[in-house]
Amino acid sequence: MYKIRQIKYAASSTSVQVYRIENRKRVIVRHIGTARTADELNNLIVLANDFIKKISSQLFLFNEDQSNNIINIKKIEFLGVYYSFFYELIHKLIIAIGFDKLHNDFLLDLVVMRMLEPSSKLRSIALLEEYFGIRHRRQRYYESAPKWLNLKSKVEAIAVEFVQSHYAFDYSLVFYDVTTLYFESFEPDDLRKNGFSKDNKSQQPQILIGLMVSKEGFPISYDVFSGNTFEGHTFIPMIEGFIRKNNIETFTVVADAAMISTQNSAALNEKGVSYIVGARLGNISSDLLETIDNKLAREEGKAIRVKTVNGDLVCAFSPARYRKDKYEMEKQIEKAKYLIANPSKNKKLKFTKTSGQAIELNKKLIEKTNKLLGIKGYYTNLPESVASNQIIIERYHELYRIEQAFRISKSDLQARPIFHYKEEPIKLHILICFMALAISKHIELKTGSSIKSFIHECKKITDARLKNKITGREIKMRAASNPTILELTEKLNLLT
Repeated sequence: MYKIRQIKYAASSTSVQVYRIENRKRVIVRHIGTARTADELNNLIVLANDFIKKISSQLFLFNEDQSNNIINIKKIEFLGVYYSFFYELIHKLIIAIGFDKLHNDFLLDLVVMRMLEPSSKLRSIALLEEYFGIRHRRQRYYESAPKWLNLKSKVEAIAVEFVQSHYAFDYSLVFYDVTTLYFESFEPDDLRKNGFSKDNKSQQPQILIGLMVSKEGFPISYDVFSGNTFEGHTFIPMIEGFIRKNNIETFTVVADAAMISTQNSAALNEKGVSYIVGARLGNISSDLLETIDNKLAREEGKAIRVKTVNGDLVCAFSPARYRKDKYEMEKQIEKAKYLIANPSKNKKLKFTKTSGQAIELNKKLIEKTNKLLGIKGYYTNLPESVASNQIIIERYHELYRIEQAFRISKSDLQARPIFHYKEEPIKLHILICFMALAISKHIELKTGSSIKSFIHECKKITDARLKNKITGREIKMRAASNPTILELTEKLNLLT
């Protein structure tokens, strides 16, 4: 039996000790401290009771649960902070989306770290312990990670199911685009190849990522292609795979101009897939150009529709686009004129051509470009009775939502550069980024706040880690929620 002893050395000084009786003698177990005020004395008694509770599991007559709220600063060591609030919040979102059905806590923890502080997988494992007190063995990662790639189809199915139930997704409109992710390496292989880089890293090997999102920008499917794959060659395989996995009869896909070709439009028509795809008017025939030039009125909001081998070509005029295109054309012409006046063997410009040994203005191209100023084109196989020209244009302009998804993945989640060198770790990295993107996009859609701002606010709610020097017990004290956090969690339908 442990007891508390108070010894008065002076009128304003009281020492508190914990002792026990052995062989009829008092044995001092721990000197708790010396108090000089009534408050200090009360705090020392609380610490003494806490110490006794730990070493003997002794039950007290009165409930002492509230005593843990009383801390003697002199007897406390600050160990650091945890960001457990953020972890708990994201875990609730993981459950809400359905990723917990993967039954893979290790993978999900890496997804959380990709959102909070993107880094290498081994660094993420270390940060999980540092930021949340969650321990995973590195060896377990090496043993388990290769098997995680089998979860890709299930992850995509969960994403589709969630966007159907929470955002009324019905396959009627899907947006598709590709991006490139480069590597901190100059050694290509079968997957990592040099190609056209959207990150201006053409000297470094890369991979190509195809991504599908809903009309809100929520990611629903992705695939990985070798870095030298032409963008248009990813289009049909992604569409076919998506249709096969989800048993879709018909739907409409919106994509940029790189995806259209006579072969692709024929394949889409054969599969009953409706499409709205950007048109590269610089490549159209002279006859089609003349038709557009003669029929399209150069007025705001005016549009025409012309039959082509790639489907109906909808062309629209915009005064704002006209001014921009005209400025760019005139700037290019001035550069061409300067090059003609100051020839350079190694330099070629858009509006120049070679005539024998001389460089001269390409007047034919200038005339063609001048006719297309302010005009944007869109290919579609949707009849005008189903989708008017204005609807086609509006749907295509919503393609910016997939650009937002790429921004989140590249900037906030730091999907690139990639530091892996083997195919399995590379594809696992993309799987983790896809899941983190889905959670991040849901947060942005529900809160109206960027994921960067959301994480910044969540990191304000920390758990201080305090060690009781008397008992050796670690105490955690969480900062109070602020109005911004309460508003964000309310929009996400989460309780803090």
